[in-house]
Amino acid sequence: MEEKMIGSNVVTQIGIVVRDAEKTAKMYEKVFGIKPTSTVITDTVDIAKTEYKGSSTKARAKLIFFKMGSVDIELIEPDSEPSTWREFLDKYGEGVHHIAFQIKGMKDTVAVLEANGMPLVQKGEYTGGRYAYIDAMYKLKVIVELLEND
Repeated sequence: MEEKMIGSNVVTQIGIVVRDAEKTAKMYEKVFGIKPTSTVITDTVDIAKTEYKGSSTKARAKLIFFKMGSVDIELIEPDSEPSTWREFLDKYGEGVHHIAFQIKGMKDTVAVLEANGMPLVQKGEYTGGRYAYIDAMYKLKVIVELLEND
């Protein structure tokens, strides 16, 4: 059996891009009978060091998280700045944007995926770690998010 390119096959998160995170969260509460575990506004570019398609971007988003067993559902309401979230919403409308995996060795993992035809489209930092969105639409039919905690 071949070695895994990302070193993990455990899904930790499903990200869903929405136009109104609060409205969608209320429906999740009603349907599933649970409250969000957290609501976050992503950091500004000076803190998050956000890059989209190789360039710095001021993109931010409201994130609302729900713990659904071993997987988190992340509702993502992007602002109007260029980002993978905004591009997805404009191109496809609301829907599943990515599946996420917790990894170690971000730089090496991104390099392996890029060498295998899955380019990095957005990256940034958050308190305690970093993330990278990989365009795996052609190969896996979904965007893959890599999460690495310190």
